[in-house]
Amino acid sequence: MKKSVFISVSALAAMTLVSCAGGNKSNNDNAVITKENVAEEVRDFVYPLPTAFQITDMLNEIGADYMLTLCNDDAAVDKYLTESKRAINLGVYSADVCYASTYNQHQTVMVYMEAIKKLIDDLDMTQAVDPELPSKIENNENNKDELTNLITDSFYDAYDYLNKNERGPVSLLIVAGSWTEGLYLATHISEYTFNNKEMVKIVMSQKEPLMKLVELLNKYKGVENIDNMLADLAPLHAIFSQVDEGGISEQQSENIRTAVEAIRSKAVAY
Repeated sequence: MKKSVFISVSALAAMTLVSCAGGNKSNNDNAVITKENVAEEVRDFVYPLPTAFQITDMLNEIGADYMLTLCNDDAAVDKYLTESKRAINLGVYSADVCYASTYNQHQTVMVYMEAIKKLIDDLDMTQAVDPELPSKIENNENNKDELTNLITDSFYDAYDYLNKNERGPVSLLIVAGSWTEGLYLATHISEYTFNNKEMVKIVMSQKEPLMKLVELLNKYKGVENIDNMLADLAPLHAIFSQVDEGGISEQQSENIRTAVEAIRSKAVAY
């Protein structure tokens, strides 16, 4: 099953857990923005975009090496003490699980699942997660298709839970953390990303997801943690806004790499 969300890499954002709420976007530009509308747009956002599995699969297919040192330190999970930090890093760890799963790093998957489970508990989201999910994932760790289904469905369920409980900003912070980590992995696997045509395609494919993510975050403008995330994403958004379908310059590629590294460094800091 290939449901999309690079953000997903956010899907793992809960890989061990998490989902999103849904609906159709209104054609009325003057329609009143409500929490329900935002929840609907999150599902519209999540489904059409590449999942973390798809992104890391692309890296795998072009022969990019697996580099565990790129992932966030699982031991840092105990140091994330605020709701926003926990939400963002739930997204980060979900992307890391995707990455490890794609490269069949089974022991690493289970280690990151423990970190994700802790963040789910800390965020009071346990009701959104199938209690048998960890064992199901362990039992299917060699079945990539089933593993993708389990994780992606958990993601949607968790986001649905968050939005139904008026915690939309939390769901979007998870999405942002996951998306950021995915792009970070793609841009830091090699110092020579610009020289690899396939790697450039992967990076360029993230322009539309970023634009949509910023659009969704703007619906909650005025919420402090959301405003902070928008400010963090602003430099990267400006760079991608100058990238067209015709290609990307070496300088733009390096600027993207530098900008996403700054966002990610702040995201995983404690």
